[in-house]
Parts: sequence; structure tokens; C-alpha cells
Amino acid sequence: MNSRHVPITDELQKYLLNVGVREDSLLARLRDETLAMRFGHMQVSPEQGQFLAFLVDLLGVKSILEIGVFTGYSSLCMARALPEDGVLLGLDNQKKFTDIAQAYWQEAGVDNKIELKLCDALAEINRLRKKAPNFDMIFLDADKERYPAYYEACLAILKPGGLLVVDNVLWYGNVAKASVTEPITEAIRFVNETIVTDKRVEMVMLPFSDGMTLVKKKLQQ
Repeated sequence: MNSRHVPITDELQKYLLNVGVREDSLLARLRDETLAMRFGHMQVSPEQGQFLAFLVDLLGVKSILEIGVFTGYSSLCMARALPEDGVLLGLDNQKKFTDIAQAYWQEAGVDNKIELKLCDALAEINRLRKKAPNFDMIFLDADKERYPAYYEACLAILKPGGLLVVDNVLWYGNVAKASVTEPITEAIRFVNETIVTDKRVEMVMLPFSDGMTLVKKKLQQ
């Protein structure tokens, strides 16, 4: 058995989008609009969006916290998968991007399920820590240098048995390059090493797109 993964060439990525992802015209339009923008590469890939929606449906999620909304592709995918009484709280601090997100949420008819807060996300999460854990699922895709702080804060507000999804855990492959020591890479390395040794959780790192780690908070700490 080959332990290496198949390299995702442009040809294979096209095939994946054709037969492995159900991306409708609205999502495709949002993706194209975002890719044409500066920082458009920060958007989740279509397969990631579909995967997040799949998890929401599979796990019967009713409450989601998204840290880092950007133009709303992942929010739209997850909100569609929520039941009618489900809610997604999105935290971001860039109105120029979230204005785009809100327009697409409204067009998709899911804006009633989404609450957006423009704020410092870590400060807001720390405020939420004063309450009982109340999120079934958290998607972390914000400023990477603060990932270690986000991780601990997220566990505090995640329900026992809940799921934390951490994006960009491979950071363009830089986490495996000893010569790369800039702050973002070091922060991601730190949180990766923290998660794999954390006895409070179950975890699996998935090497697709830029890497995603699934972290399940154990029922008993």
C-alpha cells in the first residue's frame, strides 16, 4: 500500500470538481467573484465547502461558530445544511468582505440562519467563555498567528462531543520545512503539535486542500 497521496494536478482538480463536488451556480459565482479579488486565494475550496456541509448534516449540528467569514462561501455551505432552527454565528472584522457574504446569504435564502458580528474574534470568543459551552461545531479559519489562543478558547465553548474544524493546518507545506520559521508557520506547527498530544480530544488531520484537522471534544475531560 502506498502511503503517499496522489498529487493534485490541475487536471485532477478539474476532474474532482466535475465528479466529486456538487457546486451549484450560486456557489460557483461566489467563488469566481472572490477569486478575482485580492486575497481571493483565502477562500475555502469547493470540496472543503461540501465537506463542511456534509459534516453539519451527518452530525445533526444545530449551532455553529465560524471564525473568519471572508466572503461567505463556507458559511453558505454550512447554513444550507443546518435545520430551519439552526444558527451560525460568524465572526470577522472586514466589512468589505462580509458585505459580499451577506448579499449571497440573502440570495440563497439562508440569511435568517446566520448572525454576523464584526469584531475582534478572539475577544468575542473569550466573552462567550463566560457562558456554558454552547456550540455543536466550530470552524476556525482566521488569523493564523493566533491559532494557539483560538484553539484553547474554542475548546472552552465547544459542547462535549462537539467538533472543531481547523483549516490551513499544512500551510502550503511550510509546516514540514524546517527552514521556514516565520510566525504564522510556527503558530500552526505549535497548534498541530498541541492537538496531536491533547488527551482532551480525538483528532484526525486530513491532507486535502491546505489541510484540515477535525477535533472532537471528548464527552468526559
